Amino acid sequence: MTIAIEMGHTASGAPATLDLEELLATRLLVQGNSGSGKSHLLRRLLEQSATWVQQAIIDPEGDFVTLAEGFGHLVIDAEAHTEHGLQLAGERARIHRVSTVLNLEGLDAENQLRRAAAFLGGLFDVDRDHWYPMLVVVDEAQLFAPAIAGDVSDEARKLSLGAMTNLMCRGRKRGLAGVIATQRLAKLAKNVAAEASNFLMGRTFLDIDMARAADLLGMERRQAEAFRDLERGYFMALGPALSRRPLGLCIGPTVTAPRHVTPHLLPLPQAMEDAQAVILAAPPPEAARPQRRPPSPPAPDLLSQLMAAKPALRETTAEAVAAPTPEKLAEQRARLDRILIALLADPEAGFRAIGVLYQDFLVRCRIEGLGAGAPDLSAFRRMLTRARAGISADMAQDEAWQDVSARAAVLPEDMQGIFMMLAGTARKGLPCPGDQAIARAYGTRSLGRARRVLSYMEEQGLIVCQLDGAGRRIVTLVELAWATAPGAPNAEEALAG
Repeated sequence: MTIAIEMGHTASGAPATLDLEELLATRLLVQGNSGSGKSHLLRRLLEQSATWVQQAIIDPEGDFVTLAEGFGHLVIDAEAHTEHGLQLAGERARIHRVSTVLNLEGLDAENQLRRAAAFLGGLFDVDRDHWYPMLVVVDEAQLFAPAIAGDVSDEARKLSLGAMTNLMCRGRKRGLAGVIATQRLAKLAKNVAAEASNFLMGRTFLDIDMARAADLLGMERRQAEAFRDLERGYFMALGPALSRRPLGLCIGPTVTAPRHVTPHLLPLPQAMEDAQAVILAAPPPEAARPQRRPPSPPAPDLLSQLMAAKPALRETTAEAVAAPTPEKLAEQRARLDRILIALLADPEAGFRAIGVLYQDFLVRCRIEGLGAGAPDLSAFRRMLTRARAGISADMAQDEAWQDVSARAAVLPEDMQGIFMMLAGTARKGLPCPGDQAIARAYGTRSLGRARRVLSYMEEQGLIVCQLDGAGRRIVTLVELAWATAPGAPNAEEALAG
């Protein structure tokens, strides 16, 4: 059954519809300058499809929180939650099929990127049993997938860009349909924008953005000038879910309204006689200034209770509070390595969600007496990547492996372990891992997905894959000049240890 969402009407007055099932498979990109009607378009799409499909909205300005009133969306104020809490919220939202609005209003750019990445990671990492269809709408997508580095840290940018890349490039098979809106196509990362097959292009004025919009719609460059003349709420549509040929349409009305409305012109009040005294009055004392009330902390869950729990027996000697010696740090790394090895010994560990693995890891740390010193979720992800690649904590301190880690950082987080595994195999001169070993390290049972990971790394210029005369695969790491020994792609083999 085809589900047609009515978005508005065409220039001839005919209904302009969107095939929702086709959209779930092919994704959507919306572009338009500020004031062109992008947010109104997204709101119309969300309202019309709310009863058919679960939704998640990444909302940097708090414009979509009013959907909670008319359509029952759960509003999550990101400012009141940690990154780990938001990742768990993303996982639980998919498991229980609750539509959500992640309100990032009030956070600076750095924390907006980090918290959005954590929430998107939770949606993406949920177990296969919960891969239900879901629309993931990201407003102002150029903030979360920037084409070039900005004022935020490289770590935050990579986290957010990796999450957006996962959403648009690999989300389809997990049931995630990305709908991204941007003011500037030129500021949006190309590998994110290129994955959309449906386009709605609104009013824009800059030549570079008009040219890219015309290219995406298959229009000639001389026709790009038409984007300057579009009125507010009018868009050019193209794609399998919309129209096979560029089609002009006007977006229809919405039921809810944004919380922040466009200000209207008002006459100025009469001139104040004492304006100078009022405006330039001395500032009040610091203590008299109203203080912003901090958000109430969220209710602690099992993980936060484990992290906050104190060891049953605490030493009170000066040695207990002194800075750990290098020997103690090495011993702690070794103990954490043993816990990870035991955790990954379970054949199903590679297919479990990251949140579930972390929960199991924390419990094992508590049993070993390391509860207070257990790493946070971000550190655990890095440790897990190393462990799946067969690299111990001591090996990771080696200068050569730090170089490998730096090269792997350009890849999405879940691919970095595969690159490091190949590097470890090549450095030892062992046979190239087979597709099953790569799939297991990647957390999937799909051999085709394992081969696509290698193809993606090759496209990024990190590796070169070759077959010898016997059909065995050889992987060479570019620049490092390390090469694996020939290995059968269909071989079932253990990870390089």
